[in-house]
Amino acid sequence: MGVADDYKPAMAMVGLQFSYAIVALTTRAALLQGMSPRVFVVYRQAIATLVIAPVAYFSRRKSSSCSLSLRSFSWIFLAALIGVAINQNIYFEGMYLVSSSMASAMGNLVPAVTFVIASIIGLERIDLGSLRSIAKIAGTILCVGGAVSMALLRGPKLLNAELMLPENAVFGSGGDNWLLGCLLLFGSCCCWSLWLILQVPASESCPDLLSLSAWMCFLATLQSAILSVFTEPEPEAWHIHSSLELSCCLFSVGSGLSFFVQAWCISRKGPLFSAMFNPLCTVIVTILAAIFLHEEIYTGSLIGAIGVIAGLYVVLWGKAKDLVEINGEKKLQNGETMARNVSILIDDSSEKTSCEIDLEEPLLSDKSVSNGDARNVNFLIDDS
Repeated sequence: MGVADDYKPAMAMVGLQFSYAIVALTTRAALLQGMSPRVFVVYRQAIATLVIAPVAYFSRRKSSSCSLSLRSFSWIFLAALIGVAINQNIYFEGMYLVSSSMASAMGNLVPAVTFVIASIIGLERIDLGSLRSIAKIAGTILCVGGAVSMALLRGPKLLNAELMLPENAVFGSGGDNWLLGCLLLFGSCCCWSLWLILQVPASESCPDLLSLSAWMCFLATLQSAILSVFTEPEPEAWHIHSSLELSCCLFSVGSGLSFFVQAWCISRKGPLFSAMFNPLCTVIVTILAAIFLHEEIYTGSLIGAIGVIAGLYVVLWGKAKDLVEINGEKKLQNGETMARNVSILIDDSSEKTSCEIDLEEPLLSDKSVSNGDARNVNFLIDDS
């Protein structure tokens, strides 16, 4: 039974990646049927707001209620604008212009892009004499190089191949739409990385995460709706024409379950374990998209995707070493602090009873370690 429990997080993450792959494929199919990406984002965020807002309201405790000041509202508004409204609009537009497999592969750039942005604004330390920093820099270069290869190189087809090799099959990729779609997907990765960084001040200003999520979904709905009113003036664009389009919109209800599963896996195995399964979604999407959506897979795109995934693992390795060092320092500091408190209580004979009570508690609190892990989850994980 214990052995089966050890495999549960891995099985849960594999199932989660399959669900992400199916959503990517169905969303791409709905967009190809004519659904507007901007309208899709509005419906998705509106449904998510209707689901999460009542839960946040009834589960909110007075001690952790989120009282929004102007500063708090500004951070949440900015996070919703960049991380949800802009991010999802350009992501689904890019997916529509290129392919679901390209969109899934580009998502693996998020840890590398987050490392670059965090280094620029001073949240990430770079030490050229440290193997960890060198690994993160090399992994970032490998990720970016792979993304460029995916966007610019073609080569012969691997799946859905034709007998004759078309002209311009090595460079140039299906017209301007392909390059524009790749740029939009890269921009989506940058927005997602900025959103991860913005979570730090936003969560500090509003510690109630459910209320924070509800406000973000609500504001993102308004922002996306304003954008859609100007870009989709025709009422016909707001109509849902098929059950496939409706099911894609309703998936925002099930995304809460995926967040719960991922959070459970992180609590059992850590954030690095969860992040390591992300490339599996790319593999699943690529295979299923070639079979069911007849997407064309080229050698250049495959080489670029391998480069992105390899770079992702190199960046995650460097970040994992950072987590080990941070947690080790926290344990040492907590141990030294507790040891000083114990020695003071021992020296004070009048508080012997208090000393005995303190010695019954563990020297290293699980809470201190979990807080350290929680601060770094945002820099290790990718939800489209």
